[in-house]
Amino acid sequence: MAVMNKSVVLLMYQFSVVAKGIENKLTERGYNVRIVSDDFSGISSYASRTALFVAYLPGDIADDELKVSALSRVIDMIEEGRSRLLFIGEPKYHDALSLSLPRINDYEWVDRPLDMDRFVRLVDKLAGIKDALYTIKKKRILVVDDDPSYAKMVREWIKEYYRVDIVTAGMQAISFLLKVKEGEQVDLILLDYEMPVVDGPQVLQMLRQEPATEHIPVVFLTGLGTKEAVSRVMELKPAGYILKSTPREDLLKYLKKQLG
Repeated sequence: MAVMNKSVVLLMYQFSVVAKGIENKLTERGYNVRIVSDDFSGISSYASRTALFVAYLPGDIADDELKVSALSRVIDMIEEGRSRLLFIGEPKYHDALSLSLPRINDYEWVDRPLDMDRFVRLVDKLAGIKDALYTIKKKRILVVDDDPSYAKMVREWIKEYYRVDIVTAGMQAISFLLKVKEGEQVDLILLDYEMPVVDGPQVLQMLRQEPATEHIPVVFLTGLGTKEAVSRVMELKPAGYILKSTPREDLLKYLKKQLG
């Protein structure tokens, strides 16, 4: 059984009263907390000895290419040290940051304003199971739907079991997939059948024309459940289809059947 490592590093872009409260709360629970602000270049020296890094993100990070690039380097150093990482950020900026840095979806995210009790429970969980879970890599799913509310709902339903990325347009999906790094490929695409400008069938056709994406299974999301509509969808020979009205439990069962 893994021994709990009580070392936590709090990464700060600027001073925050909330961050000081986080430090005090974790210290009360017996954690050894180190605050690193502004210059994160030195964290690699103790990444291997730290149970958990907590990154307190500024609201404007998604609009600042330098900060996004710096955060990507931070993730590299933490992964190399085989530590864990937790983000704290404003929910309205999560999707924008996901588009510029999809890797954040590999890690836990806690919304601001911070529910301190929930946050501390999550820190306990991550610190306590660091060694046991690090090597488990979740399958990755890309949700493509022009309805962001539906896409976010699907992500909330399945994020415990899969790494989930979201785009809201067909051409965004093509661009996203062509930029994915080797070893980080998407395992399945949930693709809205009916979208404006570039619809699902057109996206599927483009994916099959690209060597980098032609092998990725595509499952159509459709709101039409008639025999005629289903027949039209399946004529394109996707990996399958699923109705948008499908409840969470059935969606999870379906994905497990597809991905194992």
